[in-house]
Amino acid sequence: MQIPRIFVLFCAQLVLALALPSLAGAGLPRAASVPGGVALVSLGPVSARPPRAWLGEQQVLVAAEGGQWVAVVGLALDTLPGAHELRVDEAGVTRTVRFSVKPKDYPEQRITLKDNSKVQLSTSDLERVEGEIANIQRLKRHWREAEDTDTGFILPTTGRLTGRFGVRRFFNGEARAPHAGFDIAAARGTPVRANAQGIVLAADDYFFNGNSVFVDHGNGLISLYCHLERIDVQPGELVSKGQRIGLSGMSGRATGPHLHWSVVLNGAMVDPELFVAVPGKSR
Repeated sequence: MQIPRIFVLFCAQLVLALALPSLAGAGLPRAASVPGGVALVSLGPVSARPPRAWLGEQQVLVAAEGGQWVAVVGLALDTLPGAHELRVDEAGVTRTVRFSVKPKDYPEQRITLKDNSKVQLSTSDLERVEGEIANIQRLKRHWREAEDTDTGFILPTTGRLTGRFGVRRFFNGEARAPHAGFDIAAARGTPVRANAQGIVLAADDYFFNGNSVFVDHGNGLISLYCHLERIDVQPGELVSKGQRIGLSGMSGRATGPHLHWSVVLNGAMVDPELFVAVPGKSR
């Protein structure tokens, strides 16, 4: 008996759909092609195997969305506005795909710390901080191939949303790095939960960030939870979405109990608000 061609085509499409990364349909972050944002760059129709893409030397996440392969590109705060390009490899054929980045101005914030030792560092503290910064940079560039990267994040704790991403900060009148995360004012001891499933990449005490946990969600997507009072997970541990990873606190450089939450995408610190549902904004 001859099998109808339409049935063959249906089966082929079903097999292709099952073979696609489970990120498909999970909902991509909101597009914001600005410094500190996320550019969504179409790479062409979905095929059996996803293309691979790089921004400079850093590989970027590629997901299936609306029948298209989409590069989900993190843009660092120091990204220059203008034309940029991705290097794309598909079935051994290399090409470039151009996209543009628009300028964005972030507000300023002036913070007064009673403990000036967190601003004017001693020689020993400076040595510690330099070592920690080098380690954090290495963690930010971590890449793990995965077929189950979930970009539909939940807020990791409850509380008042403060300290927006990208704010240019001044501590005791001295300029410091822009705020590379999102602050949630939460009482000490409030549970902090993983915003998506992943593997604990690191859990340690840092001079500025205090007790902190890095969770690797795969394909260059990493979340960071800082100033914890207590850490409840260990490196290498698999965590599920919503699982408690610690308790909020004010360890490290903090003026009060809160969670500092950061998202890293292809090595760039990006606005976490793009990954969560916000009233009036579509994902």
